[in-house]
Amino acid sequence: MGFLQPLFLLFLFLFSHQAKAEDFNSLNNATNYLSGRKLGGRCNLFRGKWVYDASYPLYSSSTCPFIDSQFNCQKYGRPDNSYLKYKWQPFSCSIPRFNGLNFLEKWRGKKIMFVGDSLSLNQFQSLTCMIHAWVPNSKSTYIRRDGLASVTFEDYGVKILLFRTPYLVDLVNENKVGRVLKLDSIKNGNAWKGMDALIFNTWHWWTHTGRTQPWDYMQEGNKLYKDMNRLIAYYKGLTTWARWVNLNVDASKTKVFFLGISPTHYEGKDWNEPSKSCSGEKQPFFGVKYPAGTPLAWAVVIKVLSRIKKPVNFLDVTTLSQYRKDAHPSAYSGEHSGTDCSHWCLPGLPDTWNELLYAELFS
Repeated sequence: MGFLQPLFLLFLFLFSHQAKAEDFNSLNNATNYLSGRKLGGRCNLFRGKWVYDASYPLYSSSTCPFIDSQFNCQKYGRPDNSYLKYKWQPFSCSIPRFNGLNFLEKWRGKKIMFVGDSLSLNQFQSLTCMIHAWVPNSKSTYIRRDGLASVTFEDYGVKILLFRTPYLVDLVNENKVGRVLKLDSIKNGNAWKGMDALIFNTWHWWTHTGRTQPWDYMQEGNKLYKDMNRLIAYYKGLTTWARWVNLNVDASKTKVFFLGISPTHYEGKDWNEPSKSCSGEKQPFFGVKYPAGTPLAWAVVIKVLSRIKKPVNFLDVTTLSQYRKDAHPSAYSGEHSGTDCSHWCLPGLPDTWNELLYAELFS
């Protein structure tokens, strides 16, 4: 099992009061189960390699009206474009080419919502651009206010929505206490109901500390914590989300997806080039195994999804995204200062996430 063995043992140690080794023989079996159960046991779309394809990208950033400046790398001066030309190729099958007209026809009159942090925004804008490229003259309406956004393709009645919530669980301001991250509470979930598909994502903000940490305390039940192990906190938060899904989702009406951990590339030691970051990278990592291994947060996701009662499709994009050290905005993110090795250029990697979403929606 390679690097998965110590990862699995650590995970059992962290959550031994709840985890059972017999649930799955290994984390590898678990992820194959989660990734493949809605594909009828066919090819694992998430194991493969990046190949050059001159027919990519699927749209131009100059003609899509939905891209934020922080993702619009070409507009803000990125001098190379080879990162746009890579296609994800599974080892033993192929991903269907995205067809925006087919998407609109099959999804006519339906609503799909992305729920999560700024990486959900990244994926939301990617999908709207992918569809728009197929119907550039079709009427669309873009509404954005506070943490909500939507694009409606009026001729088809298709609405793509975004609900921004960095932790999925509640973050509230309380008198005399301050900002509290409530690990066992989801009060915004009513806004997620009535969708035909939900795509959830969270992890990025769970690691923030110091000035960038947006909470003062964590709370579970009546107990406040100044801090706790972030993986344990993440597990508790995801368990609350899983409980919400079990109680509120009608699987006959709503397809649920969870996007795997989106990696960062700030530290070149992760791919055996310790003096580097994503800045200036022009091609993917082409090795057989990514040197940094699988993030521990991925194991938390696997554990929660393996125990959830309602069907959830796992978009296991972590490994394929780890290979894409070349695909971040770095210094080409508009008015955003510094080097961004967390988000992704558009067009770019999130288009592949959505090709995989497309494959699972219509498989």
